[in-house]
Amino acid sequence: MTAETASAASADIRPGWTTRLKRVPVTLALAWTVVFIVLAWAALPSLFTGYSGTEGVPGEQLRPPSAEHVLGTDGLGRDLYARIVYGARHSLSGAFVAVTVGLLMGTLLGLIAGARGGWIDAVIMRLVDSMLAVPSLLLSLSIIVLLGFGTINVAVAVGAVSVARFARLARSEVVRVRRSEYVEAAFGSGGTFWAVLYRHVLPNSLTSVIALAALQFGSAILAISTLGFLGYGAPPPTPEWGLLIAEGRNYLSRAWWLTAAPGLVVVLVVLSADRISKALGRTAP
Repeated sequence: MTAETASAASADIRPGWTTRLKRVPVTLALAWTVVFIVLAWAALPSLFTGYSGTEGVPGEQLRPPSAEHVLGTDGLGRDLYARIVYGARHSLSGAFVAVTVGLLMGTLLGLIAGARGGWIDAVIMRLVDSMLAVPSLLLSLSIIVLLGFGTINVAVAVGAVSVARFARLARSEVVRVRRSEYVEAAFGSGGTFWAVLYRHVLPNSLTSVIALAALQFGSAILAISTLGFLGYGAPPPTPEWGLLIAEGRNYLSRAWWLTAAPGLVVVLVVLSADRISKALGRTAP
């Protein structure tokens, strides 16, 4: 390939990529930006702040937002921005655990129910209906009472509650794909049940489930923050987002930023996850 040909080819490619970027909605780009920033906080918190997430500075209690402390300080002189940054690791890791538990268990149950049918489908779906009949917060609290307090236990409880949603969606997708002509042709050509399930049914059923996982990620952060606010999550001085909101409620009259800042972060992350989920859902068949 000559230099002129390569230059012409690259010139043809650039407008295509430019057009694609222009087609990306602004809200979706902002959502991905928020998610990437929060993930960077969780991965490398010391890169974004020079303050400790747990140690306070004497004489710096309840400082308002300033150039030195962007989001102010709490009642123990700890930098609020640093606590939010370090808290991302705890909140996001809990959300990942919750989504993983719900995704794996729910998809497995939905896959078995939709593929086997019959009495197996009936039993699994009645179990799922029973889980959906109980309020999610009450069911989460019941599981936490059995497992104990802590971020991981709260995450497992939130994930167990979401199993029913994943199972119902996975089952409906498996039933739809199972009735497709190419699946029937695969069975007709001698394919075994598990081989057809693995090669054809499962890959073509996961698009909507993955979109739900993105939505559930935001819901898991909200649920974990709620349980942390109620005192069931990580104990102090762990900088978990729900705990930060709970600690700041005692200073609402004179230090509103202690509750407003972590609350705004939670809202932005949840809304961003919801926007990304909608974008992924549009790619579903």
